[in-house]
Amino acid sequence: MSFKKLTIGHLKPSFPVIQGGMGIGISLSSLASHVANCGGIGVLSGVQIGFKEPDFITNTLTANLRALEQEIAKTRMLSPNGIIGVNIMVALKNYAEVVKKAVSCKIDLIISGAGLPLELPALVSGSSTQIAPIVSSGKAASVICRMWDKRYQYAPDCIIVEGPLAGGHLGFSPEDVHKEEDVLDIVKDVKKVAAEYEVKYNKFIPVIAAGGIYTGSDVANALINGADGVQMGTRFVTTYECDAPLAYKETYLKASKEEIGIIKSPVGMPGRAILNSFIQNPPGNDCCLYDCIQKCSVTDIPYCISGALLAAANGDTDNALLFCGSNAYKANQLEHVKDIFDEIEKELQP
Repeated sequence: MSFKKLTIGHLKPSFPVIQGGMGIGISLSSLASHVANCGGIGVLSGVQIGFKEPDFITNTLTANLRALEQEIAKTRMLSPNGIIGVNIMVALKNYAEVVKKAVSCKIDLIISGAGLPLELPALVSGSSTQIAPIVSSGKAASVICRMWDKRYQYAPDCIIVEGPLAGGHLGFSPEDVHKEEDVLDIVKDVKKVAAEYEVKYNKFIPVIAAGGIYTGSDVANALINGADGVQMGTRFVTTYECDAPLAYKETYLKASKEEIGIIKSPVGMPGRAILNSFIQNPPGNDCCLYDCIQKCSVTDIPYCISGALLAAANGDTDNALLFCGSNAYKANQLEHVKDIFDEIEKELQP
């Protein structure tokens, strides 16, 4: 099939594929640089990115900002001609500081979800960094576009539509997340919203489908049905180049479809993860050391999300929160990032 090249402002990847940002420590410089070198958009996760720094516990924000700068520099070195982004959750307590650091490092793209990034245009003002909110409905897209228009006279450079089959935090109510609405139906609603601001700002606003997209044929189907590109996260976890420890990747390889489900996160949102013994029988909450999110529901949920994600990043998968998309069970072997792009290219050939 022939497909329109994805364009996000001045960014023009060879493939209409954005790699999902996965944290803590799952998508760092190795995965992001390999995706970028293959012609996609490689994305770092900005969540607690300084977890390996010696002063992470005692000086968390400084450690995170330092590590973010280092990871961006390392990714640039490994992929000097690639397009690099960073995913920064709105729910982070020091969201503005992390965004500003990424901008100062001349990151190409900032992707923000887990909340409405209503102040994001101000934080990137005067830079060449493109910005993309993550939404789960046309209503959310409308709110963001309306507020950015009113406050900053700015429209999104790209909008990522994350459906209910995605991994990690989901922008749906606990009731709606089980309806499994087709993300491509939501894409159509969001494109109607984007069209108004494309006219007003004389710019193309690509709408990206995310969640449940795993194979090359899934990519082709999304493009045929109106998406301008796709975001893929789960498929990249079981690559040799992914930054996750081998034990983390092996949980995907061993997981059955029935072992993947919806959880309630301390962030206050539903999420999709592997239903391991830690999630099904939490050991009880200890004092949170990380002060990581603005509104933590840790009093209602018996574990610290940073602690649980850090355990995963360090390979302690029996005592960890293991986020994954709905199709994680399809992984049966490790593969290379290039293998995935070869599969996608084959599906997209005329």
